[in-house]
Order: sequence, then C-alpha cells, then structure tokens
Amino acid sequence: MALKNLFGDRAFYKRVLCVAVPIMIQMGITNFVNLLDNIMVGSLSTEAMSGVAIVNQFMFIMNLAVFGSISAAGIFTAQYHGSGDREGVKATFRLKMLICLTVSLIAIGIFFFLDDELISLFLHTGSESGDLAATLLFGKEYLAVILIGIIPYAMTQVYASTMRETGETVVPMVASLSAVAVNFFGNLLLIFGLCGFPKLGVVGAAIATTVSRFVELGFLALWGHTHRKRYPFLDRVFRSFRIPLSLVRRVTVKGLPLLLNELLWATAMTFRNQCYSTRGLDAVAAQNIATTIFNVFNVVYLALGNAIAIMVGNCLGAGDEERAKDEDRKLITFSVLCATGMGILLIAVSPFFPMLYNTGDTVRGMATYMIAVLGILMPSGAFAHAGYFTLRSGGKVGLTFIFDSGFMWGVVIPSCLLLAHLTPISIFLLYPICQSIDILKNFVIGYFVKRGSWAKCLVSGEKNDA
Repeated sequence: MALKNLFGDRAFYKRVLCVAVPIMIQMGITNFVNLLDNIMVGSLSTEAMSGVAIVNQFMFIMNLAVFGSISAAGIFTAQYHGSGDREGVKATFRLKMLICLTVSLIAIGIFFFLDDELISLFLHTGSESGDLAATLLFGKEYLAVILIGIIPYAMTQVYASTMRETGETVVPMVASLSAVAVNFFGNLLLIFGLCGFPKLGVVGAAIATTVSRFVELGFLALWGHTHRKRYPFLDRVFRSFRIPLSLVRRVTVKGLPLLLNELLWATAMTFRNQCYSTRGLDAVAAQNIATTIFNVFNVVYLALGNAIAIMVGNCLGAGDEERAKDEDRKLITFSVLCATGMGILLIAVSPFFPMLYNTGDTVRGMATYMIAVLGILMPSGAFAHAGYFTLRSGGKVGLTFIFDSGFMWGVVIPSCLLLAHLTPISIFLLYPICQSIDILKNFVIGYFVKRGSWAKCLVSGEKNDA
C-alpha cells in the first residue's frame, strides 16, 4: 500500500479535528478533574483511595453497559443522519431512553444488594500496610451515594451521544465542562470542609459527583429542548414513544451482542484488576494511580475512535463505501501516531505523578512502573480501539464481540488467573504480562479491517414513520 494512502490532506485533518477536538476537550477535562478528585481522595489515606477505586471498578462496568446499550442504536443514528432521515434519528433516541433506563435500574439493584460481596472481592492480604476493614467501609459509604447518580448519568449519555452522532460535539462538551466544574468545586468543599461546609471525606466526593450528574443532564436537556430547530429529533419527541418494530428488531439483533460485549469486556477488565489485587492493597492503590493518569492521556485516541464512528458512519449512510474505507484507513493511522506521542509523554511523567499522593514509597514505585507499562502499550491500544469502531460502524458486531469480550474471556482472563493464583510472580511481572496479551488480537483486527467487508450501508432505501 502506498504511503500516501495512509495520510489525508489538510482539509481532511481539519474535518477530523472539528469532530474529535471537542470530544477530546470534554473527555480530557473530565478525566483531568477525575485525576484531581483522585488526588484529593488519595490525600485522605490509602484505604480511602482504594475503597473509592474499587467502587469505581463497578461503576466502570455500569458505564460500559450504558455505552453498549446505546451503541447499536447509535450505529443507526449516524447512518439515518447521513441519509437525512430525521424520523429515524428520533426513533433511535426514544429507543436509547428506554434501554438505558432499564439498564440503570438493574445496575442499581445489583450494587445496592451486593455491596459487601462485590467490594470484598478486591480485599486481600499481602501488602506492607493497609486496613482492609477500613477500605470496605469507605467503599460502602461511597457506593451508597453514587448510586443516586446512575439514572441521570445514563440519560445524559442518550442526549450527548445522539447530538454527537448528528454532528453536534460542542454542546455535549460544554455540558460536560459544567459538570466537571461542579464536581471539582464540590469536592473541594465537601471532602475537606472548606468555606464552612462539613468535612465529609469520601462521602463528600460521592455527593459532588452525583450533583454533577444532574447538572450535566439538566444542561443538555434544557439546551436541546429550547433549540429544537437545531436538534429536530427533539421536536415533540416525548409526545409519543412510537418506535418502528423493524428498528427495534434490527437494533436488538445488533444491540444484544454489543451490550453483551461491553458487559463481558468491562467485567473482564475488572476481573483482571481483581487478579492484580491478589498481590495486596498496595497493588490496588498503585493500579488506581496508574489508571487515573493513563485516562488523561488516552483521550486522544478515544476521541479519534468516536470520530471514526461518526465520520465513517455518515459516509456509509450516504452510500459512499469507498470513501468510508479511505477515510477510515487515514483515521487509524492518525490515531496510532497520536497515541505514540502521548505514550512517550506518559512515560516521561511516570516518576513524578505518584509523588502527589499521600501513600508509601512502595505504592509510589509500583505506580511509576505501571504508568510506564501503559505508556509503552498505548499505540497498540489505539489500533485496537480504532479497529473496533471501524468494524462497528458497518454493523459487524459479531466480530467486535469476538475481538473484545471473546478474546478477553478466552485468552486474557485464563492467563491472568493462572499467573495470579498458581504462580508466585510479583506484580512487576504479573502486570506487564497481563496488560500486553491484548497485542495478539491486533493482527486479526488488522486483517479484517484491511479486507473492507465491514463497509456496508445499513439504512439504504428505508422510510421511518415515528
């Protein structure tokens, strides 16, 4: 393949950045504020930080369950928008609402009744320090409050995802910035008891996060419904919840594998982290520190994955399959190159970032090592992420299921279990081995992306009456 086929012209990258930069800003500021929140909680104690980190593992599963729930409908949203079908977009919005509400209620029930059992999965002896009972208590206190914000979080994703899929990336970004500002200042006031507010510790952190969920939803809903000409899918959207049965069937066919994939993949990621926790509470704290800073740096390739879903999906919806494949190839190249640069920067900051936490030298050294490992592996993660959105944009959900959750549960988790429970290797070997197994699937993903059979229009010749 000629090298010029991997790179676009200035106009192409301008379009890419117009889509991706607002998402990068939104995700970057959100994750940066999460980093500051993490440092604030980490200033309380290792136990407080670990308890919150464990609960956030379960919130991670819930968040990806919501993402999986709306992903299939999102495929059709992007293509309906590309083909100019406004009623089709409106129908997918309604369907997202119903699905996300169901997923949220199920998640709340599970976390409410199984809080002790779930948190205790991550509590193991083996660290030089750390109070397991205190960690459990902190985790339960945090979870009890954070559950209140699950439904508004899910509804926010319905509004934000539909706006992005129809070409609006700035408003979701502004809404997110408003929420993170509330979260940040709420943390300052409620964790430490500044300006006369009560000093609530981890409970204060949970309250600030929950309030920010309502602020973000309120902003998006108010803005969207007062600018219905700009967002025609919101015009009289709640007067009826009529959804074409043909759409329900096809979203179900595409959506169940996606939802199952996200649930299984998120559970597998949490399960892998649980394997790291067998090396003690120090490993839990270090892994939390490493993941927090990694999430600030990986927003570039995550946002470019969203750009692939939007730009390629719109091309496919317009019936231009060759253009979709050409733009996808250039987007993947751009994503991997950006991730390489961000990985180098992440390695550079690895010795310094753990020093911000009120924890021991053992945890700091372990976290520094983990951050460097994640920096080295970032280009591989970017390729896998871009490949996932490529295949998903054309509706190849079966392949994404195999590459994501299938590979995790068939290869990664058995390997991690064997290494964690049947060998005495330290976290300094366990962590890089388990993190790098993902590289193997990239060879297969590359093959299917190059074949181009994923480039299919899913909404050709349809008419929707919502």
